[in-house]
Amino acid sequence: MANHKSSIKRIRQTEKRNLANRYYAKTARTAVRNLRNTSDKKAAEEQLPRVSSLLDKLAKKNLIHKNKAGNLKSSLAKHVNKLA
Repeated sequence: MANHKSSIKRIRQTEKRNLANRYYAKTARTAVRNLRNTSDKKAAEEQLPRVSSLLDKLAKKNLIHKNKAGNLKSSLAKHVNKLA
């Protein structure tokens, strides 16, 4: 166990941030999965900006790499454009 007050506080902060980061990452993964499983073009076009925004926020917080966010957004846009 940590001996310094600062390290005890650090541990508390890390646990709190881990929980929040896990929630945001899981939410984004679920949103991406739902968008990929959507076969209705109109619904997919409505979801795409929200999912892109989520991915951008994750990249901004360094939860995922910015290139990964870009690659995901690109592949999702391709998927939406392919729908008939």
